[in-house]
Amino acid sequence: MTTNQRYLALDVFRGLTIATMIMVNNPGSWSHIYSPLRHSEWHGCTPTDLVFPFFLFIVGISVFFSFSKYDLKLNRSSLLRIMRRTLLIFIIGLFLSSFPQWQQDFSKLRIMGVLQRIALAYCFGSLIVLTVKKKYLPILALAVLLIYWGILWYFGGQDPYSLNGNIAPEIDAFILGDSHMYHGYGITFDPEGLLSTIPSIVTVILGFLAGDIISATEKSKVPRKLLFYGLIFIGTGLIWSLGFPINKPLWTSSYVFYTAGWASIIMALFIWIIDIKGYTKWTSFFVVFGMNPLFIFAFAGIWARVLIKIIKIQEGETVISGYNWLYKYIFQPLAGDINGSLLFALTHILVFWFICWVLYKRKIFIKV
Repeated sequence: MTTNQRYLALDVFRGLTIATMIMVNNPGSWSHIYSPLRHSEWHGCTPTDLVFPFFLFIVGISVFFSFSKYDLKLNRSSLLRIMRRTLLIFIIGLFLSSFPQWQQDFSKLRIMGVLQRIALAYCFGSLIVLTVKKKYLPILALAVLLIYWGILWYFGGQDPYSLNGNIAPEIDAFILGDSHMYHGYGITFDPEGLLSTIPSIVTVILGFLAGDIISATEKSKVPRKLLFYGLIFIGTGLIWSLGFPINKPLWTSSYVFYTAGWASIIMALFIWIIDIKGYTKWTSFFVVFGMNPLFIFAFAGIWARVLIKIIKIQEGETVISGYNWLYKYIFQPLAGDINGSLLFALTHILVFWFICWVLYKRKIFIKV
């Protein structure tokens, strides 16, 4: 398979993932969302719960191809690249968490977040795949997932995989501090915490191994091979979930296999449609997103915070945010509660796509 063909399928998958991220993160109202666009309350996996691990799986595939020019070895150049990207992505994540900085109480700043997890998973995933022999990576990945399972089971409470019984908050709070963690569940628990970042590194490793399959396998056989491993992973995840439930906030080991399985299947489908069958006319919309993924994700986050925290509109004796005003006075009247909320999200996708399209046409690719 040629490099261009390979990267087209990858960019489409990446672009689709980013577009979906924007959609599920920007509903007009969090009270009016179609169930597939919600995260599971705790155990389980909705389509929305697939989005984040898909991105990390794609990161793993990209690591394989981007570090091929270093012969997949850790040297001064590859190490500097890893450290630079890790630091940059983590800092951008902190910037988003604290934005707008002039309104922030930094004694309560949340340290971890989506971009911070991406940075750490990328960093440690890259270091592992560039230092450990490829034949040992599956063994190492399984060992990490088993150890993580053991930590949660042994050190947890009577219900070690529950919100109140798992050990992750204690470990994260010891390292980060209680005030620097997420409290959206009503207790101190960070769904992007440090402990649960460990199994997310395996998601990157599995993506790297998928990249190796794509590179080393005859083009016509790649979809079949990815489909095979995808089904194996899904089956493994479902079986493991009988003892260790599929759970995104804990990023459980069963969740790692289950989501990597679906990512493999979708990648197989895209390679078959785009690279083998040559149906490429539909891909441009997603390719545009896929060329500046982290930039547009960060920009979307800043824009949402501007609407919510900075733009305030007087409504009688009360003040509402620009975000709520747009939904209440534009999208809700147009399409109703739940469809208006969806239309709000889809409109944001189109707006951000246009920004990406302008950058794409001008060949501006903001690499972090």
